[in-house]
Amino acid sequence: MAKFVLAGRADCPYYAKAELLADYLQKNLPDFRIHKITQHPDIWEEWLKDLCKKNRWSHNKSPIIWRELLDRGGKGLLLGGYNEFLEHAQLYYGVTSSMTTELMKRVAQENLGTHIEKELEKESLKGLVNPLQVWITSASSLACYHLIPILTSGEVFGPQMEISINLFDNKHTEEKLISHKQEAEDLASPCLQSVSICTQAEEAFHGAHVIIILDDHVDKEINSLEDCIRSRAPLCQLYGSLIEKNAHNFAKIIVGGKTFVNLKTALLMKYAPTFARNIIAVALGVEGQAKAALARKLKITPSCIKDVIIWGNISGNNYVDLRKAKVYRYESAIWGPPHYSRPVLSLLFDREWVNREFVVSLKTLTATGRQFGGMLAAHSIATTLKYWCHGSPPGEIVSLGVLSEETDLNQEDVKTTLPTKNDHQERRKVSDDYKDLFTHLMPDDEKDLILSDGSEGKATEQ
Repeated sequence: MAKFVLAGRADCPYYAKAELLADYLQKNLPDFRIHKITQHPDIWEEWLKDLCKKNRWSHNKSPIIWRELLDRGGKGLLLGGYNEFLEHAQLYYGVTSSMTTELMKRVAQENLGTHIEKELEKESLKGLVNPLQVWITSASSLACYHLIPILTSGEVFGPQMEISINLFDNKHTEEKLISHKQEAEDLASPCLQSVSICTQAEEAFHGAHVIIILDDHVDKEINSLEDCIRSRAPLCQLYGSLIEKNAHNFAKIIVGGKTFVNLKTALLMKYAPTFARNIIAVALGVEGQAKAALARKLKITPSCIKDVIIWGNISGNNYVDLRKAKVYRYESAIWGPPHYSRPVLSLLFDREWVNREFVVSLKTLTATGRQFGGMLAAHSIATTLKYWCHGSPPGEIVSLGVLSEETDLNQEDVKTTLPTKNDHQERRKVSDDYKDLFTHLMPDDEKDLILSDGSEGKATEQ
């Protein structure tokens, strides 16, 4: 089978003549196929230049014709322009064109009008669809690379929800952003309407429905809390002002990453006060690490462990509460139906491991950020968004960084991790069920530490 591609300027008379000849060949030859591409005169030269650069061809006129190598694959075989196509038709098929010049010009004008009508129709159809605008900051990061396929899979926002992803980062990361954009478009997801790149701060967050804040790029070491605040405050202030100015009124803002998560969340709440109740921090990464450590000890899978609660600072001083933690499908002498569970603490007989090794290992992971790679960050953010949009599993408690109220821990305006239940886009804190529990879990000096956003030793952004 011979498949040819005919591309040209929409108002080109020679394209019109080649098109008529190609249509005749396709109609009368069973193994001849033609695919036609028209471009507006204003963008034809740029489009042709990019096409020739991609395929390493040399051609500068309209039309351009090449043959697709269906049996071999590859970039295709360039045939040439109108003259080369006419010669090919005469030599191989004994067919030529007798179209007059006047008719060529008239058909060319009709082609231009048809092309413009089709483009307007495409734009009007796009206007009928209002996709969910998802903005991702620091989009050149590895976490964004792993996050995009999850967002476009339909698992987070639903299979019927179309989304438009906007990748926002610095100008010097534009090459990585283009790579991420191409990877996203290659997914060919039915849920993904478009992918765009933004490197200009004043254009960020326009019409944003969902904003995902990832770890920002910091090359220097951070030696103190004061240095940390000074390094994050300007960027959070910029993000806050842009969110206030450009974002949708009911935008969801989610802060993820492995460094100073509570601090960034608090600063965003300060600089974007209108959206303070819609800004949350992701704690599922730390919760997942705790479940993984428990699963290794109990020799089960982490998915069998539920209701592990993280109190305090997500990426700093925190406390893992196992009092409500449950284990499902645990292989032992006692078995029950799928909904049957047993307390984790009743199965952990090595209390020294729980009080020492378990705590130290989690603190080390939190302080260093080890094993908190892009894939873990992406899945933690996506799962949190899914629970926020569609509700968490019935009866299950998940940890979430939210703004504390006066009734929570008796301190107002504290940004800390609390146990929550998500029910159809509404967050419900369950800290009332833990009245006086947090007070008795640890000494006052340690409680004060986890409510602050300080960090021990040096921390370096990676």
